[in-house]
Amino acid sequence: MEMEKKRSFTIDEVQQHTTVDSCWIIHERRVYDVSAFIQRHPGGEQMIVQRAGRDVSRDMAGPPHRHSLNAQRWLQQYYIGELRQEGDQEELEGFTQKKQAVRDRSTANRGSSSVMDARCKSVDPDNDLVDWKKPLLWQVGHLREKYDEWVHQPVDRPIRLFYSDFVEACSKTAWYVVPLVWTPIVIFLSWYSYTELAQGNARVFTSFAAEYSIPVHKYCFPFLFLLGMFLWSLVEYLIHRYLFHMKPPASNYYLITLHFMLHGQHHKSPFDGSRLVFPPVPASFVVALFLAAFHLFAPGAVGMSIFVGGLCGYVVYDMIHYYLHYGSPKKGSYLYGLKAYHVKHHFEHQRLGFGITSRFWDYPFDTVIPEETFEKHH
Repeated sequence: MEMEKKRSFTIDEVQQHTTVDSCWIIHERRVYDVSAFIQRHPGGEQMIVQRAGRDVSRDMAGPPHRHSLNAQRWLQQYYIGELRQEGDQEELEGFTQKKQAVRDRSTANRGSSSVMDARCKSVDPDNDLVDWKKPLLWQVGHLREKYDEWVHQPVDRPIRLFYSDFVEACSKTAWYVVPLVWTPIVIFLSWYSYTELAQGNARVFTSFAAEYSIPVHKYCFPFLFLLGMFLWSLVEYLIHRYLFHMKPPASNYYLITLHFMLHGQHHKSPFDGSRLVFPPVPASFVVALFLAAFHLFAPGAVGMSIFVGGLCGYVVYDMIHYYLHYGSPKKGSYLYGLKAYHVKHHFEHQRLGFGITSRFWDYPFDTVIPEETFEKHH
């Protein structure tokens, strides 16, 4: 189906958009406005800005880094028109020399009337397998065997899950709500646990007889707290791999719906900022469940000390996860590597790379994303 209106641009017009606020690129003679994507790029915004106004076909095909099929598909969402054919090849080749001078040129052309190419059916809301004008939660179960492929073709658009505005609002959370709600609880429970240990009543029992118990000194609190954070990293991995990435049977409408609500919607729209952290209301039920388990197996201040460390680990996890999607870590830093790792998980290796705050557990569970798939920045 042909587009009703196709825009075309000259090289000079494309080269007028080479700033962070207005950034256009060319890929296979098609023009894209990637201004909205710059901050999210795993290689940092400068990787795109340095290539603004020019053809990135060779960069995306590699070496040093071959972009995945999903990355190619993702780019189509920013399509705005075609590169004009008339005698522009010489201009394109000569752009490298004058690129820096053009980038310094001020521009007020932030927006553009984007036109979605009808060939991009995987990201075209009018031709997708679901109706984007209606809540998706009740539709995905009907995709059956098509669900797994569909949910792992990410798009850059917000998702609505529920018909009710109130329930929909409860399913969304701003990133700062998580530390605002849970940090005071972590501080209070840490103070409570340390105080209990300081009173000298906390003991670890090596048998059912009290005479074989071992007293726990208050200075053990930091070690118990760190143990809780370490255990959380394992829980984080197990939940992400075995619950969030379960593959629901194509015939089970309810399991598909559950998977989409828990994690599938995040993979479908990985940059929906309102759905990157866990809402406090449902999170409180999960936290209460873990607290009950700790009280059962490790009652008293010792168990509470470990639990509060795990709770702190959860807060750190949610904050890091948000930052990996929206932050711009310094090149070569720990978070820079994690960001590239996590983006690979979303766009190319959905069955690998389940660690968020660390890759540690991917090694013993043999789910590490191969190093050769990463971009080697120079």
